[in-house]
Amino acid sequence: MEIKELSKGIFAIDLALYLKKSKILVLADTHIGYEESLNKQGVLIPRFQFNEIGHKLEKIFSFLKEKNFEIEKVLINGDIKHEFGRISEQEWRHTLQLIDFLSKHANEIILIKGNHDTVLGPIAEKRNIIVKEHAIIDNILLIHGDSLPNKALEKELKGKKVSAVIIGHEHPAVSLGTMARFEKYKCFLVGEWNKRMLIVQPSFNLVTEGTDIVKESLLSPFLKSNKKFADFKVIVVGEDLKFYDFGSIAKIRKMK
Repeated sequence: MEIKELSKGIFAIDLALYLKKSKILVLADTHIGYEESLNKQGVLIPRFQFNEIGHKLEKIFSFLKEKNFEIEKVLINGDIKHEFGRISEQEWRHTLQLIDFLSKHANEIILIKGNHDTVLGPIAEKRNIIVKEHAIIDNILLIHGDSLPNKALEKELKGKKVSAVIIGHEHPAVSLGTMARFEKYKCFLVGEWNKRMLIVQPSFNLVTEGTDIVKESLLSPFLKSNKKFADFKVIVVGEDLKFYDFGSIAKIRKMK
């Protein structure tokens, strides 16, 4: 495992981000309950994700402690759960367990509302957590990414001189390999939106790799309407939990 500075004070570690100044660990898109949703659709898949998320987080917390990186808060940037209009049995149980686990490593848990979090409120209330539409921390906007800031928020961003935006939602990944065999890898994207640095982090959903940002349709309006999308840098998270800079999206397109 290694830690990579994507921008001053913003570090990637495994599938998470660490904001050094504010001592915050940022996750996105855990989609707790995804396996149960698939099971109900007739897709037989074992429910392994929650345990794997726990193991992965334990390694991240241990690694940061070894590097003397303190964690005061954990922020989940949307879609902590999967079902849209209900709370499944698996979501009730595992989402509360995840929050309790994270609370042992941080003084505060911040939940940002994602498009899958329409009925997250009852779970958050069990742990006295307020679900927020977004957070602005140290001139960084943390927002899920399924919709662009409205006029009121954009005015707030200018007033607070926000210089960077961090989103989830997209589940970015890229397919790499030869003509005979391709492997899909989760990745971070680093580029620009509305004259601000934009970082798109991969999903913490361990069941699927995500959306191939070169081959598949984009999800987030931060990217779909972005004229500089081809210039975004692609930082792949390798199976060895090291980071590999594959250059711009335009460069990867030429390799296909």
